[in-house]
Amino acid sequence: MSEDIRLDLGRRQRIGMVEAVWGEHKSADQITAVMLGLHRAGELALVTRVTAEKAAEVERQLADHIGTDGAVPPPEHHPLARCLTWPGPPPADPAFGRVAVLSGGTSDLAVASEARLALACHGVASDLVLDVGVAGLHRLLGELEGLRRAKVLIACAGMEGALPTVLAGLLPQPVIGVPVAVGYGVSAGGQAALMGMLASCAPGLTVVNIDNGYGAAMAALRILLLGSGETSATREQGP
Repeated sequence: MSEDIRLDLGRRQRIGMVEAVWGEHKSADQITAVMLGLHRAGELALVTRVTAEKAAEVERQLADHIGTDGAVPPPEHHPLARCLTWPGPPPADPAFGRVAVLSGGTSDLAVASEARLALACHGVASDLVLDVGVAGLHRLLGELEGLRRAKVLIACAGMEGALPTVLAGLLPQPVIGVPVAVGYGVSAGGQAALMGMLASCAPGLTVVNIDNGYGAAMAALRILLLGSGETSATREQGP
């Protein structure tokens, strides 16, 4: 492996989550090397922000290493989430319960999908509740009964970013807000949504960075690990 790649193979043992690889500014060669290193260590590889073209090149390079006879499953590209995984996510662990991932509209779907995939890579089941933005508040109110069954709520929203505040004022679970870079002019690439969520008057709302579906999923995972009575030391085995 290249000397400029240093894998964090102890992350699952330390904090209960696998290392995620930021793919947007890495070459296909670098991503391939990282995924091979994780695979050889028996760890799941999750690479975020990968275009379809780069994913195809990584898949081609990995096929040169592992062959195409089916003995080793190929990596999987998740177009909506813009991610690569290898191997696929493990079965969901019922001890975690479920997370609800909500989006204000379909424009938020890529960020919501990244969050759901990151959860799945850690054995956490999730439900997608789509198009419940506050412009049509009745749509969200009609989902409240089902949302009460979720352990954690992740709310992805652009424009003014009001959805997490409304959720945190209506439901008792932890709510994690994800500002999304969607909106006209003064939305400023998600800055308005970020500032609105940070300035929320709903107590206890957690907010991650713009478009950071992965970060929201890991915040939810930390909550779930405590709630399930598990620690990083009890989840040492990979998927």
